[in-house]
Amino acid sequence: MSDETPGVPDDDGAPKRRGAAKKKNTIGAVVVASMLVLALVTGLSIVFLYRHLNSNLTVSGAFNDVDDRPELPKGKAINVLLMGDDTRSCDGCKIDNEAGGGGSDTTILLHLSGDRKRAYGISIPRDSIVTRPDCGADDEIPGGEDQKWNKAYALGGEACVIEQFEQNTGIWVHDFVVVNFAGFQDMVDAVDGVNVCVPQDIIDPAHGINIKAGKDRELRGDEALDYVRVRYAVGNKSDLGRIKRQQTFIASMINKVVSAGTLTRPDRLVRFTNAATKSLTVSPGLDNLSELGKLALTVQDIGLDNIQFITVPWEYERPSYDVLWTKDAKRLWRKILRDKPLTAGLSEGAISAEKPPTTVPTQTPSQTPSPTPTPSDTPTESASPTPTPTPTPTVGPSEEEVEAARENGLCA
Repeated sequence: MSDETPGVPDDDGAPKRRGAAKKKNTIGAVVVASMLVLALVTGLSIVFLYRHLNSNLTVSGAFNDVDDRPELPKGKAINVLLMGDDTRSCDGCKIDNEAGGGGSDTTILLHLSGDRKRAYGISIPRDSIVTRPDCGADDEIPGGEDQKWNKAYALGGEACVIEQFEQNTGIWVHDFVVVNFAGFQDMVDAVDGVNVCVPQDIIDPAHGINIKAGKDRELRGDEALDYVRVRYAVGNKSDLGRIKRQQTFIASMINKVVSAGTLTRPDRLVRFTNAATKSLTVSPGLDNLSELGKLALTVQDIGLDNIQFITVPWEYERPSYDVLWTKDAKRLWRKILRDKPLTAGLSEGAISAEKPPTTVPTQTPSQTPSPTPTPSDTPTESASPTPTPTPTPTVGPSEEEVEAARENGLCA
């Protein structure tokens, strides 16, 4: 790709099909990232009920409406754009005390490195200010400067989001996945809940949200959905804090599903995979479970510790508090474009699927002194006394770390 690529700095069973996306109201049903990573890493999607599960998938032709695409990169790295849909089309859905839809909360780029040793989930804040290109089958949806990120999906569905992403980053999107509300709740319930740490009660009467505090709260269904969506009644009430909670929930769910408690329970696996596939709209490259399975076989060695979730580097524009991408965001996209590991600075604050911050840290047990040897009947030279190991003091989070976590509605 040329260094002049937009957004990239010079320095660094038959699935159902549908046509172009219709206008929708959307929200980030963030657990799509969990489902996709799990499908890739474990190959669960081809193990059970192949024909039934394959027929659950809906395939979108949105790529047909995406113009002015960047150059297709060389190498084996894969970029999958994850989106959500809050049309509330599920039976009886009434979320946030509303029967309609809202705005798009979350878009996540899932980048799988070419050597399959790293996976990054990169969240894009909904209030990011970007240039939105004209989009639609005939560019009938006008773009504009200084547009909020979340408007693209509401105006033109996945095609407009893909075109907006590619033209603002210079990164080719290989595939995409969209998930809906009903699937989110069913997936959480299928694994018997996901555990998070809630430092304070979350009470939002306006949206019917009431989540009790707890060090290791198990959230299910509606309550889990409330947790990843709530904004104005927790932490600093920002969308950036909500993103951190969403990333934490995703990491905790991945950890739960690949744990022995789930992998050794076929009933849970079947429920989870069935719920996941029913909730998905995918690009043609992921249009059947065998394609997901083939990809899964290539990434089994990534490891939970190498699956990290970060947010695009950003800063507020005052007094509007819109979100602007910083120069580090250009460096981040450049690294992804070149399929290079992220530097410590770019991955600072990343949430790992191996150890998500779901519970308050517990004290490490003190070291047990070694037993004193029993004297031998045979005379020996007097040995120097064995020193008793001094217990290593447990270093907990600092007050600043605790306060920073609470700002995001999390535990340190």
